[in-house]
Amino acid sequence: MNSTRITFDRVSVDFPTDHGPMRVLDDVSFEIANGEFVSIIGPSGCGKTTLMNIVGGFVQPTSGRVLLDGKPVQGPGPDRGVIFQEYGVFPWLTVRQNIAFGLKLSASKVPAGERDAVVARYMKLMGLADFANHFPKHLSGGMRQRLAIARAYAVRPEFLLMDEPFGALDAQTRSAMQDLLLEVLQTEGKTVMLITHSVEEAIYLSSRIVVVTARPARIRTIIDVPFGYPRAENVHEDPRFGELRAHIRDLVMQEYAAQARQAVRLSD
Repeated sequence: MNSTRITFDRVSVDFPTDHGPMRVLDDVSFEIANGEFVSIIGPSGCGKTTLMNIVGGFVQPTSGRVLLDGKPVQGPGPDRGVIFQEYGVFPWLTVRQNIAFGLKLSASKVPAGERDAVVARYMKLMGLADFANHFPKHLSGGMRQRLAIARAYAVRPEFLLMDEPFGALDAQTRSAMQDLLLEVLQTEGKTVMLITHSVEEAIYLSSRIVVVTARPARIRTIIDVPFGYPRAENVHEDPRFGELRAHIRDLVMQEYAAQARQAVRLSD
């Protein structure tokens, strides 16, 4: 847990608009250590997803740099598994075929025999073995998200990048998915970066929480979560959980207020 894997070094991002460049990230610096689970939380539209997209190799900084194991991110790679809120599964492929898809690509290709074993492992792990030949349209939302996670895990990425992966799920399914994720991480040992709007989710899953400001996103504070792993539902009953939840919610609401003030100034 002490070696740095991901480094944001004074990262700023400007997006072009009809009125000139719009700054989305401003001078962001922080690190994620090996095996850490770090959540990014802040107001909607503040630039959280842009942070993840830079690590994923989909966006390049305007200034500063993001490093993976000391090397600048140049583009997407099989070392990073990305999971989006929209499930990210191929509707024309079965459960089995979706999980096997990445294992057939040149960057993460494995022999057919090994591929079958990997697919079987993750179908069992995610509770999808009985649905191996089903298409995504026949699965519930929670099952489609389990499929998306299985497909991301199957290629054995070192880093897991998750953008609101449970945001579209009902509360009960969301809670079950969080527990499943923690269970899988106990055996898989990934370094995780999670984008979320849920303060409770961030506290329950994370080892650290990065709170960012209204756009342009800057680091407001970084909070160490005082709970070890493995975690269980009863952590929600810990008085420290409630205190931390209230504190982070207050910080986020302050940034929402700042965002509203920005909108008023821009409309004048």
